[in-house]
Amino acid sequence: MTEKAARFCRELFANVPALLPLEEDFRQAVSLLCGCFRQGGKLLVCGNGGSAADSEHIVGELMKGFLCKRPLTREERAAIAAAGCPDPEAFADNLQRGLPAVSLVSQTALMTAFLNDVKPDMLFAQQVFAYGRPGDVLLALSTSGNSADVVNAAYAAKARGMEVLSFTGEAESRLSEISRITFRAPSRQTFRVQEYHLALYHGLCGCVELTIFPE
Repeated sequence: MTEKAARFCRELFANVPALLPLEEDFRQAVSLLCGCFRQGGKLLVCGNGGSAADSEHIVGELMKGFLCKRPLTREERAAIAAAGCPDPEAFADNLQRGLPAVSLVSQTALMTAFLNDVKPDMLFAQQVFAYGRPGDVLLALSTSGNSADVVNAAYAAKARGMEVLSFTGEAESRLSEISRITFRAPSRQTFRVQEYHLALYHGLCGCVELTIFPE
């Protein structure tokens, strides 16, 4: 982590001290995601209900600037100019460097077709199996840790040579058994678990961004 990222990490745990037991897992997750993105990998994210909304939220923080601006590199700007844009400077000024992340919960046509034609609890697994490559990461959200469609996505990710990072409640679960890292939020109440998840993934997105884009 850069010093800015480390400071942001400290602020997270100072503001939400109930999450302190997860600090080591948090640092490992930052390292996992930074390694994934630096090696050209991507993040796939899935969950149900409120966790589906969290999936979209996470992708939104990663695909554009979150805590800092992410101007294009000199090489990227040169490539835009070489592409023949009529105003390459303005074009480049209105783009940001993104961290490739895909929310699996928002592909309506695919989802409705698969739910109707195949098996509902295999939907996320189908998407992961199609998109996933070795070096990618699946971020799986389930307050119980036992949501069948999310668990199946984790198995598909492992079959594809991906790493699995899970957000669950405090109880042991199927996800915690098969994930490399599991954030077990200190509650069994769904809405409380989701509140802790929000703090954790904001912290995670911020620390990853400030590590990869230190400028």
